[in-house]
Amino acid sequence: MHRHYHLDHATLMTDGSIVGHLVAFAVPLLLGNLFQQFYNTADSLIVGNFLGSEALAAVSSTNSIIQLLIGFFNGVAMGAGVVISRHYGARDIGRVQEAIHTMLAFGIASGLLLTFIGVTFSPTLLRLMQTPESVLPQSIAYFRTYYLGSLAFVLYNICMGILQAVGDSRHPLMYLVISSIINIFLDLLFVGVFHWGVASAAAATAISQLVSMSMCLIRLMHSDRDYRVNLRKIRFNLGALREILQNGLPAGFANCIISFANVVVQSNINFFGPAAMAGCGAHSRIDGFAFQPITAFNMALTTFISQNLGAGLYDRVKKCVRVGLTCVVCLSEAIALLIFIFSPTLISLFDRSPDVIAFGVMHERAITPFYFLLAFSHAMAAVFRGAGKSTVPMIVMALCWCVIRVPYVSIITKIFPVLPAVSSSYPVTWLLSTIVFIIFYFKSDWMHSYDRKAKAHA
Repeated sequence: MHRHYHLDHATLMTDGSIVGHLVAFAVPLLLGNLFQQFYNTADSLIVGNFLGSEALAAVSSTNSIIQLLIGFFNGVAMGAGVVISRHYGARDIGRVQEAIHTMLAFGIASGLLLTFIGVTFSPTLLRLMQTPESVLPQSIAYFRTYYLGSLAFVLYNICMGILQAVGDSRHPLMYLVISSIINIFLDLLFVGVFHWGVASAAAATAISQLVSMSMCLIRLMHSDRDYRVNLRKIRFNLGALREILQNGLPAGFANCIISFANVVVQSNINFFGPAAMAGCGAHSRIDGFAFQPITAFNMALTTFISQNLGAGLYDRVKKCVRVGLTCVVCLSEAIALLIFIFSPTLISLFDRSPDVIAFGVMHERAITPFYFLLAFSHAMAAVFRGAGKSTVPMIVMALCWCVIRVPYVSIITKIFPVLPAVSSSYPVTWLLSTIVFIIFYFKSDWMHSYDRKAKAHA
């Protein structure tokens, strides 16, 4: 039997304007995500301008594999956020506390494991990606240094997820602004002034992640709200862990699937040499910025839907889905148009080499017109995750973005050994996932199955 505590209704999304809640929650998330992406991109900007194309290629070659390993643990954290939001919406703070402290214990164990994997197996992983020997030593140095900060990165994302699950997206924004400024300053100092090489750029990122994690954790520890963290309570609760993993493992595997498919695509890009690696790497950084509005609305969707389903407000959930999908599709195409027009200028921010710009623009203009398909798929994934149906996006993404994308890119590059053939693997598989998500949304009883699942845990 769980005790029920007083809740701060200011963080609940179960009444009031749907659009108002989504925008109020998404805007700080957007700004925070932009700052996070900015300090990740600062590595590439500063490395490309101070150390040259090969150093930029070394940093770019690690991006997909970094996202592969970290994406899994972030997906599990996302599942924890859904559990916390559901119990928070149902006003059951006893279970909120269990989920929070169990997730922190999981984060500590995961961060240590991730550090070991990244530091120990970096040469093997990068060689499997066919990273050219000319950039391999720098790639290994960047990869290993980045993963020394894994514990801070994982715990920050968990703490941020806890705050977002209870409707607080403003404090994570404040912490990201501070850590972004620190990261950029250290990048310029380590790379531009001291000339310590690519590993120092990764060190700057790790230090800034440690700062943001510390501020976020301190906020939770000193909060007077019902989601306060007590370090002595950090331990595994088997019931909470089971519920978190049921929601989080599918999201984690989905992230791994996406990242694995991108690793295969990156391996095919590597075939075209350092200039293609640098150009496409620059695009991936730009893409990271461009997709942040979509990511912010999707995170708002997940939290909103989870809280409202926890409270049994089904009509409100349906309206939220319509508003969220409209917003992300319109936003994605507006952003895509800007990138398409200004792609040469954007790529040149990272590297002014004509070959690098040519490869980057070619890749960018083959992908950006189809952003609306990617945005729609991610929004539908957010809807199902918020409803506790995280296996749905996992299966759809595994099918469309891995099982189909991997052989597609392998076959198409043999028939047409040019970069646009590699690029086409993205929009083709985004279209397939969009179709599958639409079919499942209208043919399945996803809201009521959530209700039955929620009652089983009561």
